Amino acid sequence: MAANGHPDLEKQRLLLHDHEEKHFTSSEVVRDIIIGVSDGLTVPFALAAGLSGADVTSSIILIAGVAEVAAGAISMGLGGYLAAKSEADHYYRELKREQEEIISVPDIEAAEIAEILAQYGVEPHEYEPVVNALRRNPQAWLDFMMKFELGLEEPNPMRALQSAATIALSYVIGGMVPLMPYMVIPIADKAVLASVGITLVALLIFGFVKGHFTGDRPFRSALQTALIGAVASAAAYSIAKLFRP
Repeated sequence: MAANGHPDLEKQRLLLHDHEEKHFTSSEVVRDIIIGVSDGLTVPFALAAGLSGADVTSSIILIAGVAEVAAGAISMGLGGYLAAKSEADHYYRELKREQEEIISVPDIEAAEIAEILAQYGVEPHEYEPVVNALRRNPQAWLDFMMKFELGLEEPNPMRALQSAATIALSYVIGGMVPLMPYMVIPIADKAVLASVGITLVALLIFGFVKGHFTGDRPFRSALQTALIGAVASAAAYSIAKLFRP
């Protein structure tokens, strides 16, 4: 304990320097990859299976599949861009509103700080110095309100473009997996069997990895992911067979 009654700040800094927390901090990128790969594996897989059920050649299935992958990647990437852009726009609207409220109704905003701290069990005599310190530092006050009142973090300026690129590329990678057999097997009935086998293995692996990163049980996630892909492709194949001329 230092002479002024406060903990030794130098000791605290040393403790923080020596302690390395291993938290996973790339959740947004992983989310984008999951969205892109899961749709990329499933949609072209179902399309190829459906066309195989219609008794068309492997070359036609491949052309249609590649066209779908290209269109899907653009559509999914654009959706990711617009979603991230909307989140950023929402953040900056709320930031502007919070700035105006700190200036126009500072006492109300200060009371909100006290209310937030009280929810964490901090007593009035403990949070009053914190409230006063934040009122002396408007930028810190604004940051506090954005994080703890609104639960908003400042977005990365490149987030929208990164999201679009990540989702689109992931969709292309996932989408090419079920189409690979049609590149080398000219008979569609044989190619579809190879496509089913390869894609189901890919879905199981992807589902397992997804479960690992998202905190879900990996084996359950693997089975769920593969089941969704299998149902989608079976439905497409059955419908094509049913309505085939």
